[in-house]
Amino acid sequence: MTRLGESVARASTLLSADLSSDATVQELLRETGARRYLDLTDLPAKEQAELIAARTVEVLPGVEKLAERIEERRAAGKGLHIKLGIDPTATDVHLGHAVPLIVLSRFQRLGHDVTLIIGDFTAKIGDPSGRTAERPPLTDEDIARNLATYREQVRPFFDFEKVSFRQNSEWLAPYTFPELLSLLAQVPASQLLQREDFRNRLAAGSGLTMTELLYPIAQGLDSVALECDVELGGSDQLLNLQMGRKLMELRGQRPQLVVTMPLIEGTDGTGAKMSKSKGNYVGLSAPADDVFGKIMSVPDRLMEPYLKAWTEWTDEEITLVLGRVADRSLHPMDLKKILAGEVVAALYGLDAAMAARAGFIAQFSKKSFSDVESLPVVDVAAHGAETVATVLTKVLEFTPSASAARRLAKQNALRLVVEGEGGQQTVVLAEADSVRPLAEVLAEKLADAAGVAYLKAGRKLAQLDGR
Repeated sequence: MTRLGESVARASTLLSADLSSDATVQELLRETGARRYLDLTDLPAKEQAELIAARTVEVLPGVEKLAERIEERRAAGKGLHIKLGIDPTATDVHLGHAVPLIVLSRFQRLGHDVTLIIGDFTAKIGDPSGRTAERPPLTDEDIARNLATYREQVRPFFDFEKVSFRQNSEWLAPYTFPELLSLLAQVPASQLLQREDFRNRLAAGSGLTMTELLYPIAQGLDSVALECDVELGGSDQLLNLQMGRKLMELRGQRPQLVVTMPLIEGTDGTGAKMSKSKGNYVGLSAPADDVFGKIMSVPDRLMEPYLKAWTEWTDEEITLVLGRVADRSLHPMDLKKILAGEVVAALYGLDAAMAARAGFIAQFSKKSFSDVESLPVVDVAAHGAETVATVLTKVLEFTPSASAARRLAKQNALRLVVEGEGGQQTVVLAEADSVRPLAEVLAEKLADAAGVAYLKAGRKLAQLDGR
């Protein structure tokens, strides 16, 4: 039995046990967390290819071709050469950005070589994939700052000490105009314009620059320069990755295989991609308790894609626990606590994960908010004239900005709760309520409610005193 097989056997026993038990969960997180460092080189080529394919949208030209390439390189005493390009376009990194790095980590542990392409040249163009408008170009200072932040935040999921770093300005900056014209003469314009995002922008009358049209060419030249076996990218990058295959063929090289990764849906469950601008993300630099709580707030249907994206569980293990949820031998909340623990353990360690779990249970498994200790208190007499968003942002510091408070309201996550003798009464606040004075909202929404009032923003809670 392989090392992974032994781990799966141990974990399967735990996954069939009482998963509401702290002791069982701690042992499970220890077992599955250790897989992030497990040597997987003993797996046969076919199993290696299947392990990678299990976490991808597609492998082109096929999983069997990936297995053949692995076997071929292994026979030569080598591993595959894997490439991932990174355009350091922002300083804030979230769990969605970690997905390809987790798969790259698997490639590393399977015995393959990884090169990260730092798109210092292409970042100045801005990848147009999935964009509805032009992306502002970055300066060298922007790129350096963003790259440093990116590496630090993604480090828990990926061993940066075992990769090669290359900057694509090495080969793109000296590329001459005659060379570019010669290359473009062999690439049909229709191939560049078949992208759905380009067509949508043109149909809407939006701008589309020549530099954006050339972005796939620039990314494809990265593949030519490195002659890699495999390139990873998001599913929205498919046409860029296929351009790499085409340019390699034009240069007489063996085309790379393409592995596309899923785009992770945001925590709000609206179907939108996880992004900072939509406020539906889990930041990698967020405190452990916040990471745990944010994952606990997601819809149950996201547990399967999130388990596949962020854990080292096998498909069989995921099927096992989802089956237990379906037959009601496992409560969805207990599974969600394990998922949240997996992510926190990866970022901060097992002890932090168990502490976040205990803190969440202590605070949010209470039957009454009055049982929760050390709640912040808002003096309505002092702050009633301020808007609800201002109270959340400046008084309680629950949200980073008024716009973030409004987004919570749009997600039905901004509420007033009154606890009295008859139990809890909850009022969901609309986005328009978030920009009204707190006292005015309380007078309107809770005019006939008797008891202690609370303001709930997502999973954060504050008592309202003196309404």
